[in-house]
Formats: sequence, C-alpha cells, structure tokens
Amino acid sequence: MEQRLLKFAPWVLCLSLAAYVATAKWGMIDLKVYWTLAPNVRSDQLYSIDMPFTADFPLPFTYPPFAAALFLPLSALPWTAARVVWQVLSLVCLWWLVRTSLKLLDRPHDERRALLWTAIALWFEPVRKTLDFGQINLVLVAGTFAAVVAARQSVAGLGVGVAAGLKLTPAISGLYFLATRRWKAALWSVAGFLITVALGFGVSAGDSRRYWFELLGAADRVGPVGSVINQSLRGALSRSLGHDVEMSWPWLLAVAVSAVLTGFALRNAVRAGDTLFAVVVVQLFGLLVSPISWSHHWLWVIPLVLWLVYARRNLVLAGVWAVAVLSDLITVLIDLQPSIWEIPRPWPLAALGWLYPALALVTLAWSCRSARSHSGNGSANVRQTSGPAASL
Repeated sequence: MEQRLLKFAPWVLCLSLAAYVATAKWGMIDLKVYWTLAPNVRSDQLYSIDMPFTADFPLPFTYPPFAAALFLPLSALPWTAARVVWQVLSLVCLWWLVRTSLKLLDRPHDERRALLWTAIALWFEPVRKTLDFGQINLVLVAGTFAAVVAARQSVAGLGVGVAAGLKLTPAISGLYFLATRRWKAALWSVAGFLITVALGFGVSAGDSRRYWFELLGAADRVGPVGSVINQSLRGALSRSLGHDVEMSWPWLLAVAVSAVLTGFALRNAVRAGDTLFAVVVVQLFGLLVSPISWSHHWLWVIPLVLWLVYARRNLVLAGVWAVAVLSDLITVLIDLQPSIWEIPRPWPLAALGWLYPALALVTLAWSCRSARSHSGNGSANVRQTSGPAASL
C-alpha cells in the first residue's frame, strides 16, 4: 500500500495542503498574542498587558523577554503577512521534522516518503492545533531536534540552550546529553541559556526580574490546569481526583513511575545506538512531568509513530497512536467538559482525558520489554551512531 502511495506522494501532499487551507480556522490566537504583546517589552510592560478580547480569559505573554525580542520583527509585519509567514515556516518545520526522523531511521534518500508522511502528519491533532492557534511548537520542536542531533557538541548545546531561552520546555533535552555522556553539550546548553537570560535583561531588566523571580512556575497564569487540553500527568490526575493535585503525593508517585520507565527506556535506546527513540523518550518524559502540556505540545508523536512503524514494526501501537491523534478526540472532550475552569467531571470524561499520557506510559513500558529482543544490536532500521546522529 505504502509503495503505491509513494508514487503519488507529491500530489498527496498538495491535496493535503489544499484541504488544510480550505478548512483551517486561521484564528491563530497565540500568534496574535506574540504579534501584539511582544513590543511591550520595550516599555517594561510585557507582563502587565494582556489580550482582552478572548472568550474564556485574557491571554498574557507567557515566555521570557528574550522570546519577545525575537518576535519583534514579526510584530513589524502586517497581521495578514505575519500569519502567512508563520504558517509557511511551521509547515516547513513539519516537513523537516519528518524528513530528519526518517533519516535517523536510515532512510536518508527517500524524499517521497517524507512528503507522504508530512501529508499524513498535517492532520495529527497536535499539528492542526499548533497551526490553528499559530503556536510556536513546530518551530521550537524542529529547532530543538536539529540541535540535539547535531554532531558538534557546541552547536548541540547552544541550540538547546537558546531553545530553552525561548520557552523553558526544551531544557529537558539536557537529560539526553547526560544519558549519552555529551558533557560538553550539556555545559554549552547551560551557557546558551544564560546568554538568552542576559540578553533578556539587556532588552528589559524590569520584565526579566518579574518573569524569573515572580511569574516563573505559576502554571495557573498560563491557563486552566484541569482542562482536558492539558495532557500532562498533573492535568490528567487533577481531572481524575477532582482538584488540582499540584505537587502532592499522587503527582509525585506518577512522576516516579514515569522516571523509572524513562530511565530503562533511555538506557536501552542509548545502548542500542537508537538516537531517534532516545530523543523521543526524553521529550515524552518532559511532556508527562510538565505542569502544563497542551495537546498541541505533543508533536513528538510524529517521530514516535515513524519509529514504531519502521524501527520496531509495531503497527498495532503505531495504529493506536495514529487513531488517537487523527480522531481529534481531545477536541471532542473539550466540547464535552463543563468548562475549562471546572476540574471535576464524570468519570468517563476523566478516563478519556488520560489519552496522551496513558499512551506515553504504555509506550515507555512496552519499549522496555521489547528491548530484550533487540539488545546488543539495536534495530536493523535504526541508524547506529557513535554519537548522536554523527553523520547528519
């Protein structure tokens, strides 16, 4: 089936893009926040002025001042031009993420397969919501991925550090450097991050002080922790128990289980030289333990599905993930929840609200077990490297 589709891959991608353009909402509310509020960093009011016109709650700027400074050129464009530029950039990053994942799976010359999977991934729920909201996710994931698999340790570390300076979540990538003993990359990532903090203070000392010493860690400022669109362990546990669990014992227990599964899966991936899955394991752990992991943050499902299909030939688990992200169940659950602020809900909705974190935990557990049959030689379809993607 796939071989026949590969012949028409460019046309499939064109049809997929045409269908997306015809059905896209183009509201891009998050891009509107970046575009509108970023200039406030010039007057030390980046975190004092919100977007007031949203239906649910005023949207604040939630990233460090360094990110606001990088958005200033985009803010200089007319709104329509900014939307087009951002969508094109995001779509290019989607294709690059697919192409690089396939390259790590030792399929470096199959450009048609990259086009075909880009056409499919365009309809994954995390991708659609990222594009509809105008979120930074695709750009950030592509940049983080490029940095992590870079052969030069300084490039890898600085790339991750700068990505973390834009939005804190890529900082989890440092765990990959530690697991692969890329000590210099880990140190360079710290240096890169501190450089972004310093640049942020240079742009706006007042906003920087407020962000790093007052607002950092205030998850409720970002949005409703209990809403089903928050697919982190904290969100899923809160919906199940009927209140925000914060950092109480249920959350600590869930994090401990996730950490153990992640440790075994990451160890096995590193021993097998499986760069792609090692990166994905670390990112899944970050998504699980973060206070807020909106469903559109789960873009790492794309390389995960490719790994399941081509490296482990587990079409069942890959199919379950594909159904989860293609069915758009999260959107259905959003419509069914009482409100974004009300945490208690009927148990069927609470159970279905575990969709992404439950699948992530199952995937990590399965990978630990399946590694026994691949121990010592990795997978025939996974590129073996002495360092992360050394030949990329």
